[in-house]
Amino acid sequence: MSEIKIVPVVSKSDLNIFIKLPWKIYKGIPNWVPPLIYERKKILNTKKNPFFQHAEMELFLAYKDGKPAGRIAAIKNDLHIQYQNDNAAFLGFFECIDDQQVANLLFDEAVKWAKSKGFSNIKGPANPSSNDDWGLLIEGFTLPPALMMTYNPEYYIRLFDNYGFKKAKDLVAYLLTNSKVVNSGKLSRLADVIRNRYNVKITSIDLKNFSSELNKVKYVYNKAWAPNWGFVPLTDAEINVIASDLKNVVEPSLVLFAEIDNKTVGFTLTIPDLNVIFKKMNGRMFPFGFLNFFTQKKKIDLCRIITLGIIPEYQKKGIDALLYWEIVNRAADIGIMYGEASWILEDNEMMNNAMINIGGEIYKKYRIYQLDF
Repeated sequence: MSEIKIVPVVSKSDLNIFIKLPWKIYKGIPNWVPPLIYERKKILNTKKNPFFQHAEMELFLAYKDGKPAGRIAAIKNDLHIQYQNDNAAFLGFFECIDDQQVANLLFDEAVKWAKSKGFSNIKGPANPSSNDDWGLLIEGFTLPPALMMTYNPEYYIRLFDNYGFKKAKDLVAYLLTNSKVVNSGKLSRLADVIRNRYNVKITSIDLKNFSSELNKVKYVYNKAWAPNWGFVPLTDAEINVIASDLKNVVEPSLVLFAEIDNKTVGFTLTIPDLNVIFKKMNGRMFPFGFLNFFTQKKKIDLCRIITLGIIPEYQKKGIDALLYWEIVNRAADIGIMYGEASWILEDNEMMNNAMINIGGEIYKKYRIYQLDF
């Protein structure tokens, strides 16, 4: 009979096993995109990642017959508790062989940790929060993930369901095709009307004045998304770290602000799908990964609309449609003819209607699970 042990991650050696376990889980799965190892180390560094200024986390490894077989993180996010008034812990960074017993013991450990902290439910996967990789892929396994989106084996759904997790919320990803959006003419006409009606000015981010531009991002982000289910504001320190990481990979023409009367009312962050490059780097930037990064950008044909928000007092005026029109055309100018808008809450009527109206098609779904104690 197999022996299964669950142990906490306490050493650098444990952490390396934790980080590199996916290479075992996803062996032979062609659509998986290996994460950059140094990025995983940064995210999991509780002393340097500013997320842990308002959160805590414990990592666990599962061993079956002495070999690594699974992993999980148990997470306490004080800002989630504060803003959502939800006494929830989170589980994240879950990976597991196709073995229900191993999965159950990992879930048991996360639940036990959550109960010890006084929580009444646990949600996830969150890696480590809704501002990072978020959700379990439940539809769309035939395609690789876009940048900063999750991917997992299909059997993970069974592992969660069999343990007793229930759906808390589904998230969707839309595929936008340039020819379909442009040829309909609908978005073009609407964009012209909105631009003229409200005298909207669309500007690209100015990387030479990065600090002042970042202040505009902070203003829109934490104001526009505040009403959303699961929203947790990004602290200034978190935004600064994210911005520093993205500064060297963004395409400035796709990072846009909407302004009316010199006031910033909207923002969108759209980034070429660098996963096309990361897939070939196998988790390592050096010694040769950086060559792939700089020489293969022309092969990218999809961009991901990571965030698009309008501050509340300017919502429902069509400004989002104008931003979508700008993205479609600016992406085409650099040879990108497809876009993914993700993730969007399944019941966010305003965003879903906007996607449908401009010809978007749902092509992937993700699930946030919940288990009540």
